[in-house]
Amino acid sequence: MNRLTTLLVAIMVATTVSAQYKAPQIIAHRGFHEADGAAKNSLNALIEAQKANFWGSECDINLSKDNELLVVHGDWHPKKSASPKVHVQRATKAEIQAIRLTSDEVVPTLDEYLAQHSKSKGLKLIIELKSHATPERETEIVERVVAKVKEYGLENEVEYIAFSQFVCSELARLAPSGTKIAYLCSNLSPERCKELGCTGIDYNISVLKMMPQWIRQAHDLGMTVNAWTVNSERNIRWCIKHNIDYITTDNPLLARDLIEKMCR
Repeated sequence: MNRLTTLLVAIMVATTVSAQYKAPQIIAHRGFHEADGAAKNSLNALIEAQKANFWGSECDINLSKDNELLVVHGDWHPKKSASPKVHVQRATKAEIQAIRLTSDEVVPTLDEYLAQHSKSKGLKLIIELKSHATPERETEIVERVVAKVKEYGLENEVEYIAFSQFVCSELARLAPSGTKIAYLCSNLSPERCKELGCTGIDYNISVLKMMPQWIRQAHDLGMTVNAWTVNSERNIRWCIKHNIDYITTDNPLLARDLIEKMCR
């Protein structure tokens, strides 16, 4: 009987320890670009994220000089130190697409990305709307992206993030009620983000480690908490232990492995 009691206690303790953490959802940062033949923000990165069955895949949307909605990070493409390079918002679609991605793919349009996403609706698409030079330009990109998402019937499959407070408030005004919107800039309290119309905060991991009380505050307000860009094992473990809802990472396979070990 003593042995049986000891065994039952051990099982209960092990169950309590293993179940103490809630599993965060994994968002592949700019798609699953670790996969062979993929690059950040490429169509292949989205396809590989769909194949890997991650919860979400993030991408960046910019308006080009000739008003094309492109999946490209900016401000510079491919990056400021590279040559040749173009400033995304001051270049045409042709000029941007002339510089191929590291996977030898062409910078995709938002239409191409949404068409691919519609083939596998189990994956959430997290669209970052990049900041633009004027409020008018920011309103334009919000209006057009929201309209495109509606056109493809993906309103329940897409969530939005932005560094611009104005973009967040415009998303809250123009997107359907209940749309998930999170602020990225890490400089506002959860209360202030909610006033903007955001449903969550999406902050740099270093800021959340300095201000862990914001996690509880956001949850108390019914908001979600995402951390970016969480690539190291130490930071992924920290997010799991601190009840982060979403982890945006360039290492989604590592995140999945750690979540399975810590949250099973």
